[in-house]
Amino acid sequence: MKLSRIALAAGVAASTVLLVAGPAAAHVSVQPVGEAAKGGYATLNFKVPNERDQASTVKLEVNFPADHPLSSVSPQAVPGWKITIDKSKLDKPLEVHGKKITEAVSKVTWTADGSEIAPGYFQQFPVSVGALPEDADQLVFKAIQTYDNKEVVRWIEEPKAGGEEPDSPAPVLKLTAAAEDHHGAAADDTEETDDHKAADSDASAKESSTAASSSSSDTTARTLGIIGIVIGIAGVAFGVLAGRRRSA
Repeated sequence: MKLSRIALAAGVAASTVLLVAGPAAAHVSVQPVGEAAKGGYATLNFKVPNERDQASTVKLEVNFPADHPLSSVSPQAVPGWKITIDKSKLDKPLEVHGKKITEAVSKVTWTADGSEIAPGYFQQFPVSVGALPEDADQLVFKAIQTYDNKEVVRWIEEPKAGGEEPDSPAPVLKLTAAAEDHHGAAADDTEETDDHKAADSDASAKESSTAASSSSSDTTARTLGIIGIVIGIAGVAFGVLAGRRRSA
């Protein structure tokens, strides 16, 4: 009886060690730098871990949501990786700053060009995007990861309604509430206008100061000139009187 209890305890301990030592599931994910507010612009980092011990990641394809097209998508250069951008026609054009956008980025592909993601490492791929939709709480980016041994892993499964994570989840970007001023360009323009006004004000103040200084200098010069003339006349008069006295 005692031996059976010991054996059972040993079995439980062994199974616990296996569960703890098992590799944690990692997948391609997306995270914003700061917040990703509805209607605003954000920089996103697509994080790609290498899940294989004997192969390196050499390619990443990220598909952008067609139901919420983004008018602006600008990937940041990553050393050792070549970037390809695919665009597609929109069924319904977007209105951005008074202009109609008829096509949007549908996919961005990073291909190893002198670099790769080796086993035990990960790589981040930054992308600037906007304007984020105002009528959605999240965006789903389906991704495809390719290894140098020709293995392809498709991270394309959308989150389930029950909140359970699927086996191959797609990267999901959670959107936050819209900020009061989510048009970054407009805010920059306002700040720039204020800076120009301040600069103009400083320039006007300097001009006024310069003009006042010049006027003061002119007045001083004129005063000194008049004083000099008066002193000169007095000197001439004194000389004439002195000459008459000597003659007398």
